[in-house]
Amino acid sequence: AAGNQDFCETFIVLQDNMGACTEEPLVAGTIATEYDEPVANVEVGLSGASSNSVATTGIGFYNFLCQEGEDYTITPVKDVEPLNGVTTFDLVLISKHILGVTPLDSPYKLIAADVNKSGSVTTFDLVQLRKLILYIEPSFPNNTSWRFVEAAYVFPNPANPWQEAFPEVVSFNDIAEDHMAADFVAVKIGDVNGSAATGLNNGADERTNGLFDLKVEEVELVAGQLHTVAFMPTESTLMGCQFTLHFDTDALEFVEVQPGRAGHENFGLEKLDLGALTMSWNEAEARVLTPETPMFSLTFKAKTSGRLSQHLNIGSGFTRAEAYGAPDVLLGVGLEFLGKESDEVVLYQNYPNPFGVRSVIGFYLPDATVATLVFLDVNGRVVKEVEAEYPNGYNEFEILRNELPNAGIYYYELRTASATLRKTMSFVK
Repeated sequence: AAGNQDFCETFIVLQDNMGACTEEPLVAGTIATEYDEPVANVEVGLSGASSNSVATTGIGFYNFLCQEGEDYTITPVKDVEPLNGVTTFDLVLISKHILGVTPLDSPYKLIAADVNKSGSVTTFDLVQLRKLILYIEPSFPNNTSWRFVEAAYVFPNPANPWQEAFPEVVSFNDIAEDHMAADFVAVKIGDVNGSAATGLNNGADERTNGLFDLKVEEVELVAGQLHTVAFMPTESTLMGCQFTLHFDTDALEFVEVQPGRAGHENFGLEKLDLGALTMSWNEAEARVLTPETPMFSLTFKAKTSGRLSQHLNIGSGFTRAEAYGAPDVLLGVGLEFLGKESDEVVLYQNYPNPFGVRSVIGFYLPDATVATLVFLDVNGRVVKEVEAEYPNGYNEFEILRNELPNAGIYYYELRTASATLRKTMSFVK
């Protein structure tokens, strides 16, 4: 602060005390996305005169020591977590490309959009990708989760990366010297907006900017009777949405989907035994949704009496709950019950769950009141407590990762003068 300064010069001596440095040629490289994000845990195989395999580090680096004068091939592979980075928003972007509204602007995005590995981007890729999002299929039947293109390769026609076979391996013949730039560009299949987690951690949740509500009429369930529930959108401009609809299997038996804006192809029924219905809907261009037309209707058979709101909610148990407004605004998805007002406090499951960065807890209050949210660890110790005055109706509270001490299982309680309700949430790093 007084303007004083000084400097010094120093040096580092690197000593090979263990005799690790040899005259044998070294092959090394980095694997990263087209956005220069390094990809960790890629299994890189060395074949030829000798065989070896290593996993890329957190900065996407790998290396092999080779024998001079021999031939070698480097092959990267990563085929895990196919849903990493894949959402209905990717379907929106691929649809825009197919219809010529907004073409995908890089050969790597086109390769990512070619989900069925046919050498083109068509509606068949949309069908395949939606099945993955809806948990109808657990992986890509004809493709791997990641593909890798030699970084030095120049596409003769970037608008058609399949014009000739692009190299997915790097080969060296009669190797005589070090090759320190055997790099690859990593392509996460299905992820055309570059949202896939690439490092050693689980990546970051994107922050939503508002809520897209679906509204249903509150009804009194009658055991043994069929109830058709219409899900009406709030007036909004939307390009797509996805979520998991959770229902209590002890109270409700799913019967059928009745199409509205969303049809049968937008639903996954594979998790019904777990009380979950997955949903993914999109359009290539933003649509103005109005409450006059239902998004869809669902028919349930009641197993017990009670209010519908006690047994139905939207969350992220399988397909993550999110919606896409225009222009490119990420929204949360909520469920609001209309008509007959409940006189009971209701606590909903947090979404997303598990979560890595943030999660939203919804709750319903029949009257305006002071309520307390208490977060406890598995040993019952209170780690966070928030008290506030809330209006009647549906309310939300956002919990952030830095508000909890460690990753793990937590309980959260909603305490009011008339009720104490508890649910379980999972925080992962």
